[in-house]
Amino acid sequence: MARLYEYLAGIIRKAEGTLYLAGGPRDHIHLAVTLDPKMALADFVRNLKANSSRWIHQTFPELRTFAWQDGYAAFSVSHSGLPSVVEYIRRQQEHHRKLSFREELEKLLAKHRIAFDPRFLEGD
Repeated sequence: MARLYEYLAGIIRKAEGTLYLAGGPRDHIHLAVTLDPKMALADFVRNLKANSSRWIHQTFPELRTFAWQDGYAAFSVSHSGLPSVVEYIRRQQEHHRKLSFREELEKLLAKHRIAFDPRFLEGD
């Protein structure tokens, strides 16, 4: 995973962003990122997924079937809240012993009062 995180950091730097921390269990990834304000989030995610998928397929032939899920979730945070987000990402392995990906996402969406259709949540 360290090599993937380094590669993602390079993609983010090239997009004039900053990766503060990447982490998560084997079935999904969390990124604490600052984006260039001129970059649309959807464009950023599309670029990140496309370039990292290509790199994974070229670097690890045994992962030729790897694909990111179709969707993503993104939450903005103030600069003062960034340390809490980084700490949250650091604790992902421990966190996911208690909650599945889907449970975690539903909890985050509810906490931030974001309406969602459960049919569109992937990761189970």
